[in-house]
Amino acid sequence: MKKVLITGAGSYVGESVRKYIMSTAGEQFHFDTVDTMEDNWKMADYRQYDVVFHVAGLAHVNADPKMEPLYYKVNRDLTIEVAKHAKACGVKQFIFMSSMIVFHESKSLKTEMLTKDTKPNPNGFYGDSKLQAENGLHRLESANFKVCILRPCMIYGPNSRGNFLRLGWLATKTPIFPAWHNMRSMLYVDNLAEFVKQAILREINGTYYPQNKELADTVNIVRFFAKKYNHKVWISRVFNPLVWLGAPFIQSINKMFSSYYYDPKMSEVDFDYQLVSQDESLEKLEITEANKNLR
Repeated sequence: MKKVLITGAGSYVGESVRKYIMSTAGEQFHFDTVDTMEDNWKMADYRQYDVVFHVAGLAHVNADPKMEPLYYKVNRDLTIEVAKHAKACGVKQFIFMSSMIVFHESKSLKTEMLTKDTKPNPNGFYGDSKLQAENGLHRLESANFKVCILRPCMIYGPNSRGNFLRLGWLATKTPIFPAWHNMRSMLYVDNLAEFVKQAILREINGTYYPQNKELADTVNIVRFFAKKYNHKVWISRVFNPLVWLGAPFIQSINKMFSSYYYDPKMSEVDFDYQLVSQDESLEKLEITEANKNLR
């Protein structure tokens, strides 16, 4: 049995992964969770765990420069401190939730495909804090302390926070939408959970880029939710100039319509984790008025 400690109590990713693994392979796993506020994370007895799954961190939601020191304190310093403690206690594997944004955040409509030759070059303190955490973890690696770094793209699922469900809400309300097709890497939370399950069972180390098997298209997602909720929306290239004109001034337009994705070959591993197709994952999502104000 694999004994796993999740550092980051109440996180969406941590809880979703735990519930999925317990429902699919519960007899092979035991999970505990510890809060990382102040020094609460030190209260757990790390000597009894095989794996630490570190999901604690500040999310990419606030670009206020005043928040920069806190991002480094939580995303970098806390991660390295927890890993050092885990290693000293004999934990064999440390799984870290990093981010695609360590490469950089897309801030234009320019098409970008990330490959294994793309070098990280963060253009904000969120991405840089994650990258510096990765570098600190690499210095701790040893034969007896395996570090598995995940650089996921946008994670979504039932009741997830962030812009994706807001897009679903928009699709059920707007009467028009630009036919500006794009390509985006996305990761359904159950596919992430399957990846984590396999990573633990196989005791792997290294850096990985999990994503869904299919690349996403914003237009197709809007069309899917509009149809699902019987909402009529006129999708036309007539509105495309609005995207082109607004992108230099409104960052949310770039987030919605840019093509920014992993080369699918980057996400290939020697086990199958992309179990849920994009359409199947969308069917599992419910769009409500509460999604309007998610961040």
